[in-house]
Amino acid sequence: MSSSHRHVPGSIKLITFAWRRVSSGSPLPRYPIRRKPRADRAPAAPAPPPPPPPSRRPTAGIHYRCGRKSKNPKRRGEAMAGTCSFRSIVRAPPPPRGLARRAVPVRCCSAAPGGASTSKLVMEVKERLEREHPGLPTGRSGRDDDEMILWFLKDRKFAVDEAVSKLTKAIKWRQDFRVSELSEESVKGLYQTGKAYVHSSFDIYGRPVLVVVAAKHFPYKQDQLENEKLCAFLVEKALSKLPMGTDNILGIFDLRGFRVENGDLQFLKFLIDVFYYYYPKRLGQVLFVDAPFVFQPMWQLVKPLLKQYASLVSTVSLSAFDQMIFASNIFHLYVVFCFCL
Repeated sequence: MSSSHRHVPGSIKLITFAWRRVSSGSPLPRYPIRRKPRADRAPAAPAPPPPPPPSRRPTAGIHYRCGRKSKNPKRRGEAMAGTCSFRSIVRAPPPPRGLARRAVPVRCCSAAPGGASTSKLVMEVKERLEREHPGLPTGRSGRDDDEMILWFLKDRKFAVDEAVSKLTKAIKWRQDFRVSELSEESVKGLYQTGKAYVHSSFDIYGRPVLVVVAAKHFPYKQDQLENEKLCAFLVEKALSKLPMGTDNILGIFDLRGFRVENGDLQFLKFLIDVFYYYYPKRLGQVLFVDAPFVFQPMWQLVKPLLKQYASLVSTVSLSAFDQMIFASNIFHLYVVFCFCL
Protein backbone atom coordinates (compact mmCIF):
# COMPACT_ATOMS: atom_id res chain seq x y z
CA MET A 1 0.00 0.00 0.00
CA SER A 2 2.82 2.38 0.84
CA SER A 3 4.67 1.72 -2.42
CA SER A 4 1.61 2.25 -4.64
CA HIS A 5 0.44 5.20 -2.57
CA ARG A 6 3.26 7.39 -3.91
CA HIS A 7 1.91 7.31 -7.44
CA VAL A 8 -1.73 8.19 -6.75
CA PRO A 9 -2.96 11.72 -7.50
CA GLY A 10 -2.82 14.40 -4.84
CA SER A 11 -6.61 14.54 -4.24
CA ILE A 12 -6.78 10.74 -3.52
CA LYS A 13 -3.85 11.07 -1.12
CA LEU A 14 -5.67 13.82 0.75
CA ILE A 15 -8.84 11.76 1.06
CA THR A 16 -6.89 8.69 2.24
CA PHE A 17 -5.07 10.76 4.83
CA ALA A 18 -8.30 12.22 6.19
CA TRP A 19 -10.01 8.79 6.35
CA ARG A 20 -7.10 7.35 8.34
CA ARG A 21 -7.16 10.20 10.84
CA VAL A 22 -10.92 9.90 11.35
CA SER A 23 -10.87 6.08 11.71
CA SER A 24 -8.10 6.25 14.33
CA GLY A 25 -9.96 8.91 16.35
CA SER A 26 -7.36 11.64 15.77
CA PRO A 27 -8.68 15.14 14.88
CA LEU A 28 -7.95 16.65 11.48
CA PRO A 29 -5.25 19.37 11.43
CA ARG A 30 -6.47 22.99 11.18
CA TYR A 31 -3.49 24.19 9.07
CA PRO A 32 -3.25 23.59 5.34
CA ILE A 33 -1.13 20.74 4.13
CA ARG A 34 1.94 21.91 2.20
CA ARG A 35 2.60 20.01 -0.96
CA LYS A 36 6.11 19.04 -1.84
CA PRO A 37 7.46 20.86 -4.95
CA ARG A 38 7.73 18.75 -8.05
CA ALA A 39 11.02 18.51 -9.83
CA ASP A 40 9.46 19.11 -13.29
CA ARG A 41 7.66 22.32 -12.23
CA ALA A 42 9.55 25.62 -12.71
CA PRO A 43 9.59 27.95 -9.74
CA ALA A 44 7.11 30.80 -9.90
CA ALA A 45 8.48 34.14 -11.05
CA PRO A 46 8.67 36.80 -8.38
CA ALA A 47 5.97 39.43 -8.44
CA PRO A 48 7.00 42.70 -10.12
CA PRO A 49 7.64 45.60 -7.78
CA PRO A 50 4.82 48.13 -7.47
CA PRO A 51 5.12 51.21 -9.69
CA PRO A 52 6.53 54.33 -8.01
CA PRO A 53 4.02 56.97 -7.01
CA PRO A 54 3.59 59.77 -9.61
CA SER A 55 5.75 62.78 -8.89
CA ARG A 56 3.91 66.05 -8.46
CA ARG A 57 5.93 68.49 -10.48
CA PRO A 58 4.64 72.01 -10.93
CA THR A 59 3.53 72.80 -14.47
CA ALA A 60 4.77 75.83 -16.41
CA GLY A 61 3.20 79.10 -15.39
CA ILE A 62 1.86 77.80 -12.02
CA HIS A 63 3.48 78.66 -8.70
CA TYR A 64 2.93 76.30 -5.76
CA ARG A 65 3.08 77.19 -2.12
CA CYS A 66 3.48 74.84 0.80
CA GLY A 67 0.08 74.33 2.42
CA ARG A 68 1.53 73.28 5.74
CA LYS A 69 4.94 73.25 7.28
CA SER A 70 6.76 69.96 7.35
CA LYS A 71 8.04 68.74 10.68
CA ASN A 72 11.22 67.53 9.07
CA PRO A 73 13.44 70.63 8.55
CA LYS A 74 15.45 68.87 5.82
CA ARG A 75 12.35 68.16 3.68
CA ARG A 76 11.05 71.66 4.31
CA GLY A 77 14.32 73.14 3.00
CA GLU A 78 14.25 70.92 -0.10
CA ALA A 79 10.67 71.97 -0.89
CA MET A 80 11.52 75.66 -0.56
CA ALA A 81 14.64 75.25 -2.73
CA GLY A 82 12.67 73.43 -5.42
CA THR A 83 9.99 76.13 -5.45
CA CYS A 84 12.52 78.93 -5.69
CA SER A 85 14.45 77.29 -8.52
CA PHE A 86 11.24 76.73 -10.48
CA ARG A 87 10.20 80.33 -10.15
CA SER A 88 13.59 81.55 -11.27
CA ILE A 89 13.33 79.46 -14.46
CA VAL A 90 9.74 80.29 -15.39
CA ARG A 91 9.79 84.01 -14.71
CA ALA A 92 13.00 85.95 -15.22
CA PRO A 93 13.51 89.16 -13.24
CA PRO A 94 12.65 92.35 -15.15
CA PRO A 95 15.56 94.40 -16.52
CA PRO A 96 16.54 97.62 -14.79
CA ARG A 97 14.75 100.74 -15.92
CA GLY A 98 17.89 102.40 -17.12
CA LEU A 99 18.73 99.46 -19.40
CA ALA A 100 15.22 98.63 -20.61
CA ARG A 101 15.55 100.36 -24.00
CA ARG A 102 19.29 100.21 -24.42
CA ALA A 103 20.42 98.08 -27.36
CA VAL A 104 22.48 95.11 -26.28
CA PRO A 105 25.42 94.45 -28.64
CA VAL A 106 25.34 90.98 -30.18
CA ARG A 107 28.59 89.28 -31.02
CA CYS A 108 28.82 88.05 -34.58
CA CYS A 109 30.69 84.92 -33.61
CA SER A 110 27.65 83.63 -31.73
CA ALA A 111 25.68 83.44 -34.97
CA ALA A 112 28.17 81.11 -36.61
CA PRO A 113 27.19 77.42 -36.49
CA GLY A 114 29.00 75.09 -34.14
CA GLY A 115 30.48 77.95 -32.14
CA ALA A 116 33.02 78.76 -34.85
CA SER A 117 34.11 82.40 -34.96
CA THR A 118 33.25 84.52 -37.97
CA SER A 119 36.88 85.48 -38.45
CA LYS A 120 37.79 81.83 -39.08
CA LEU A 121 34.93 81.45 -41.57
CA VAL A 122 35.94 84.65 -43.37
CA MET A 123 39.52 83.38 -43.59
CA GLU A 124 38.30 80.03 -44.92
CA VAL A 125 36.22 81.69 -47.65
CA LYS A 126 39.11 84.00 -48.55
CA GLU A 127 41.53 81.07 -48.88
CA ARG A 128 39.09 79.11 -51.05
CA LEU A 129 38.53 82.08 -53.36
CA GLU A 130 42.26 82.57 -53.71
CA ARG A 131 42.83 78.87 -54.39
CA GLU A 132 39.86 78.19 -56.69
CA HIS A 133 39.49 81.59 -58.42
CA PRO A 134 42.86 83.35 -58.45
CA GLY A 135 41.81 85.53 -61.40
CA LEU A 136 39.20 87.46 -59.40
CA PRO A 137 40.16 91.05 -58.52
CA THR A 138 41.27 92.04 -55.03
CA GLY A 139 40.74 95.16 -52.97
CA ARG A 140 37.39 96.80 -52.26
CA SER A 141 34.49 94.49 -53.22
CA GLY A 142 37.05 91.88 -54.29
CA ARG A 143 37.84 88.36 -53.20
CA ASP A 144 39.82 89.56 -50.16
CA ASP A 145 37.28 92.13 -48.90
CA ASP A 146 36.51 90.95 -45.35
CA GLU A 147 33.39 93.09 -45.01
CA MET A 148 31.88 91.79 -48.25
CA ILE A 149 32.76 88.18 -47.40
CA LEU A 150 31.15 88.50 -43.97
CA TRP A 151 27.98 89.97 -45.49
CA PHE A 152 27.60 87.08 -47.94
CA LEU A 153 28.26 84.60 -45.12
CA LYS A 154 25.41 86.12 -43.13
CA ASP A 155 23.18 86.00 -46.20
CA ARG A 156 23.90 82.28 -46.65
CA LYS A 157 23.58 81.59 -42.89
CA PHE A 158 27.31 80.92 -42.59
CA ALA A 159 27.31 78.08 -45.14
CA VAL A 160 30.80 78.34 -46.62
CA ASP A 161 30.10 76.49 -49.88
CA GLU A 162 27.02 78.58 -50.70
CA ALA A 163 28.78 81.80 -49.75
CA VAL A 164 31.76 80.98 -52.01
CA SER A 165 29.46 80.21 -54.94
CA LYS A 166 27.42 83.39 -54.55
CA LEU A 167 30.49 85.55 -53.96
CA THR A 168 32.17 84.20 -57.08
CA LYS A 169 29.13 85.08 -59.19
CA ALA A 170 28.83 88.57 -57.69
CA ILE A 171 32.54 89.44 -58.08
CA LYS A 172 32.62 88.18 -61.68
CA TRP A 173 29.56 90.29 -62.49
CA ARG A 174 31.14 93.37 -60.96
CA GLN A 175 34.30 92.73 -62.96
CA ASP A 176 32.50 92.19 -66.28
CA PHE A 177 30.06 95.06 -65.69
CA ARG A 178 32.87 97.39 -64.54
CA VAL A 179 30.88 98.62 -61.58
CA SER A 180 33.88 100.35 -60.04
CA GLU A 181 34.21 102.57 -63.15
CA LEU A 182 30.60 103.77 -63.14
CA SER A 183 30.10 107.46 -62.39
CA GLU A 184 27.48 110.12 -62.83
CA GLU A 185 29.24 111.25 -65.98
CA SER A 186 29.13 107.75 -67.53
CA VAL A 187 25.34 107.53 -67.06
CA LYS A 188 24.65 111.21 -67.64
CA GLY A 189 22.24 110.68 -70.54
CA LEU A 190 19.65 108.66 -68.61
CA TYR A 191 20.41 110.23 -65.25
CA GLN A 192 19.25 113.64 -66.48
CA THR A 193 15.82 112.28 -67.43
CA GLY A 194 14.93 111.97 -63.73
CA LYS A 195 13.62 108.44 -64.11
CA ALA A 196 15.55 107.31 -61.05
CA TYR A 197 17.64 109.02 -58.37
CA VAL A 198 18.88 108.70 -54.80
CA HIS A 199 17.18 111.14 -52.48
CA SER A 200 19.41 113.60 -50.67
CA SER A 201 17.91 112.70 -47.27
CA PHE A 202 16.99 109.53 -45.39
CA ASP A 203 13.67 108.03 -44.39
CA ILE A 204 12.33 108.01 -40.83
CA TYR A 205 14.38 104.86 -40.08
CA GLY A 206 17.64 106.37 -41.28
CA ARG A 207 17.81 104.44 -44.56
CA PRO A 208 18.88 105.88 -47.93
CA VAL A 209 15.97 106.25 -50.35
CA LEU A 210 16.11 105.12 -53.99
CA VAL A 211 13.24 106.60 -56.03
CA VAL A 212 12.12 105.24 -59.42
CA VAL A 213 9.62 107.15 -61.59
CA ALA A 214 8.10 104.45 -63.81
CA ALA A 215 6.29 106.88 -66.15
CA LYS A 216 9.68 108.11 -67.44
CA HIS A 217 10.93 104.64 -68.37
CA PHE A 218 10.61 103.78 -72.10
CA PRO A 219 12.27 100.43 -72.90
CA TYR A 220 11.75 100.74 -76.66
CA LYS A 221 13.44 104.17 -76.84
CA GLN A 222 16.22 103.69 -74.25
CA ASP A 223 19.13 101.27 -74.39
CA GLN A 224 18.81 98.25 -72.10
CA LEU A 225 22.50 98.21 -71.16
CA GLU A 226 22.42 101.89 -70.24
CA ASN A 227 19.40 101.26 -68.01
CA GLU A 228 21.28 98.48 -66.23
CA LYS A 229 24.34 100.70 -65.75
CA LEU A 230 22.17 103.44 -64.28
CA CYS A 231 20.60 100.93 -61.91
CA ALA A 232 23.99 99.63 -60.71
CA PHE A 233 25.33 103.16 -60.28
CA LEU A 234 22.35 104.27 -58.17
CA VAL A 235 22.47 101.17 -55.97
CA GLU A 236 26.19 101.77 -55.35
CA LYS A 237 25.48 105.43 -54.57
CA ALA A 238 22.70 104.54 -52.12
CA LEU A 239 24.86 101.94 -50.35
CA SER A 240 27.71 104.42 -50.04
CA LYS A 241 25.38 106.66 -47.98
CA LEU A 242 24.53 103.95 -45.44
CA PRO A 243 24.98 105.37 -41.92
CA MET A 244 26.51 103.37 -39.10
CA GLY A 245 24.14 100.66 -37.88
CA THR A 246 22.01 100.58 -41.08
CA ASP A 247 22.34 97.71 -43.56
CA ASN A 248 19.66 98.22 -46.23
CA ILE A 249 17.89 100.86 -48.28
CA LEU A 250 14.31 101.82 -49.09
CA GLY A 251 12.99 101.58 -52.65
CA ILE A 252 10.04 103.76 -53.73
CA PHE A 253 8.41 103.16 -57.13
CA ASP A 254 6.28 106.10 -58.21
CA LEU A 255 3.68 104.43 -60.43
CA ARG A 256 1.55 107.51 -61.11
CA GLY A 257 0.88 107.75 -64.83
CA PHE A 258 2.18 104.24 -65.53
CA ARG A 259 1.08 102.91 -68.93
CA VAL A 260 1.60 99.75 -70.95
CA GLU A 261 4.55 101.21 -72.90
CA ASN A 262 6.38 101.75 -69.59
CA GLY A 263 6.35 98.03 -68.72
CA ASP A 264 9.69 96.21 -69.01
CA LEU A 265 9.81 92.58 -67.85
CA GLN A 266 13.41 92.17 -68.98
CA PHE A 267 14.59 95.03 -66.78
CA LEU A 268 12.52 93.75 -63.84
CA LYS A 269 14.27 90.38 -64.16
CA PHE A 270 17.63 92.17 -64.09
CA LEU A 271 16.50 94.10 -61.02
CA ILE A 272 15.62 90.86 -59.23
CA ASP A 273 19.05 89.39 -60.04
CA VAL A 274 20.74 92.54 -58.76
CA PHE A 275 19.17 92.41 -55.32
CA TYR A 276 19.33 88.62 -54.98
CA TYR A 277 22.74 87.64 -56.36
CA TYR A 278 24.84 90.82 -56.36
CA TYR A 279 23.43 92.88 -53.45
CA PRO A 280 21.67 90.34 -51.21
CA LYS A 281 19.50 91.69 -48.37
CA ARG A 282 20.37 95.27 -49.23
CA LEU A 283 16.79 96.17 -50.14
CA GLY A 284 14.91 96.43 -46.87
CA GLN A 285 11.50 97.57 -48.16
CA VAL A 286 9.75 98.44 -51.43
CA LEU A 287 6.75 100.75 -51.75
CA PHE A 288 4.53 100.84 -54.84
CA VAL A 289 2.79 104.22 -54.75
CA ASP A 290 -0.50 104.72 -56.60
CA ALA A 291 -0.23 101.56 -58.73
CA PRO A 292 -2.85 101.74 -61.54
CA PHE A 293 -4.95 98.84 -62.72
CA VAL A 294 -2.78 98.30 -65.82
CA PHE A 295 0.20 97.55 -63.56
CA GLN A 296 -1.49 94.62 -61.79
CA PRO A 297 -1.06 91.97 -64.56
CA MET A 298 2.68 92.69 -64.75
CA TRP A 299 3.03 92.47 -60.96
CA GLN A 300 1.21 89.12 -60.91
CA LEU A 301 3.78 87.78 -63.39
CA VAL A 302 6.77 89.05 -61.43
CA LYS A 303 5.55 88.26 -57.90
CA PRO A 304 6.13 84.45 -58.08
CA LEU A 305 9.75 85.08 -59.11
CA LEU A 306 10.40 86.93 -55.85
CA LYS A 307 9.28 83.99 -53.68
CA GLN A 308 9.59 84.96 -49.99
CA TYR A 309 11.02 88.38 -50.90
CA ALA A 310 7.60 89.42 -52.20
CA SER A 311 6.68 90.19 -48.58
CA LEU A 312 9.00 93.23 -48.74
CA VAL A 313 6.67 94.91 -51.26
CA SER A 314 3.75 97.06 -50.12
CA THR A 315 1.23 98.87 -52.31
CA VAL A 316 0.04 102.18 -50.89
CA SER A 317 -1.85 105.19 -52.16
CA LEU A 318 -0.31 108.63 -52.12
CA SER A 319 -2.86 109.96 -49.65
CA ALA A 320 -2.35 107.04 -47.26
CA PHE A 321 1.40 107.46 -47.51
CA ASP A 322 1.09 111.16 -46.73
CA GLN A 323 -1.05 110.43 -43.67
CA MET A 324 1.44 107.86 -42.46
CA ILE A 325 4.32 110.30 -42.78
CA PHE A 326 2.34 113.10 -41.14
CA ALA A 327 1.50 110.80 -38.21
CA SER A 328 5.18 110.08 -37.70
CA ASN A 329 6.86 113.39 -38.40
CA ILE A 330 5.69 116.31 -40.53
CA PHE A 331 9.24 117.23 -41.49
CA HIS A 332 9.85 113.84 -43.12
CA LEU A 333 7.07 114.38 -45.66
CA TYR A 334 9.55 116.36 -47.72
CA VAL A 335 12.57 114.34 -46.66
CA VAL A 336 11.19 110.92 -47.59
CA PHE A 337 8.67 111.34 -50.35
CA CYS A 338 9.45 114.14 -52.79
CA PHE A 339 8.89 113.36 -56.45
CA CYS A 340 8.68 116.93 -57.65
CA LEU A 341 12.29 118.05 -57.99
